[in-house]
Amino acid sequence: MEQTWRWWGPKDIISLAHVRQTGATGIVTALHDIPAGEVWTKEAIMERKRFIEDAPDLGLRWSVVESLPVAEPIKIGEGDLTELFDNYRESLRNLGACGVDTVCYNFMPVLDWARTDLAAPVAGGGRGLRFNQHEFAAFDCYILRRSGAEADYSEDVLRRAKVWFQSSDEEVRAKLLSNIMAGLPGAFDRYDVEGLKVILGRFKNVSTERLRENLKRFLDEVVPTAEEAGVRMAIHPDDPPWGLLGLPRIVGNEDDLAFIVGAHDSLSNGLTFCTGSLGANPKNDLPAMAARFAGRVNFVHLRNVTKDPDGSFAEAEHLGGDVDMVGVVSALLQEQKRRKDAGDPRWRLPFRPDHGHELLDDIGKPTHPGYPAIGRLRGLAEIRGVMTAVSQLQGLPV
Repeated sequence: MEQTWRWWGPKDIISLAHVRQTGATGIVTALHDIPAGEVWTKEAIMERKRFIEDAPDLGLRWSVVESLPVAEPIKIGEGDLTELFDNYRESLRNLGACGVDTVCYNFMPVLDWARTDLAAPVAGGGRGLRFNQHEFAAFDCYILRRSGAEADYSEDVLRRAKVWFQSSDEEVRAKLLSNIMAGLPGAFDRYDVEGLKVILGRFKNVSTERLRENLKRFLDEVVPTAEEAGVRMAIHPDDPPWGLLGLPRIVGNEDDLAFIVGAHDSLSNGLTFCTGSLGANPKNDLPAMAARFAGRVNFVHLRNVTKDPDGSFAEAEHLGGDVDMVGVVSALLQEQKRRKDAGDPRWRLPFRPDHGHELLDDIGKPTHPGYPAIGRLRGLAEIRGVMTAVSQLQGLPV
């Protein structure tokens, strides 16, 4: 599997030289300065590609786009979408022409990943990301004051949410909003409470069924172009994999993935297999899902979570959580062998260590939440060890 690293562009405090020191050779990045819905020009793509690849001693390549964002009106199914679809198709053509041929995207309404604590303590003084169900409920019910929000939470969670809210002050509440908004990377908008109410209002008539219809329409519009451009798309699962703030989410379980891959029988309509996002759903059997959908996996995020009975979860050590990482890696290495034996020139699956704990002297550095260097380096090294062991024991290409 191709070892890659998410890099936030030329202003990232983790340099390309640092990335190469981790052992990664593939870069996962995006043109975050271009707003969702606008065209990625060949000139802009090549400028970033040259920046990554023009240092021959590093031997890096731009392996994966993460993400080419889908504009909110497409998810809503709102208004005349002709220009947005045209722009997305043009961006895919330009990426393919520039040799950047794997595109990760998501279809999560409003929020990308959501956490309530960006610095939850871990053993030895490190810090990690955590989603506390009662804190999110406190935000939803008492700060946002969304109508009908109480119906989405258990009595116990609501009780603890009320206690949390009553004991908090404005500074703590503002910090919670900031933490929840931190999952919107790059050029995406952040919302205050009133702004969040406005964008949620635009989704008020979008049910689970309608959001699925809108995703199907998106795939109908763009997958044929991706095929022509030689681009393999990879939808990212919802994080967490259930509805938030009254918004439906449709990429969170085995049935959802089956619907998506069934929408177009094409490797250009593929998946990002994220063990952290899917792993937060206690009903998901990750090794079984990896085996079932391996033929349509185009990109892999490997991280781990520990889950609580109330729906809360914490991001764990890469080999230390609830997810059977060895089982997942084994299924994906088996798929690599199948692709190689079939003569697929792009048989190696790109993967990256997703998120990581703040450890050692990374603690407190201004990295993107979840993306410190040392924690991800540790995760990459651990997964590299699993890959090496599995490949040797089973005779699989790594």
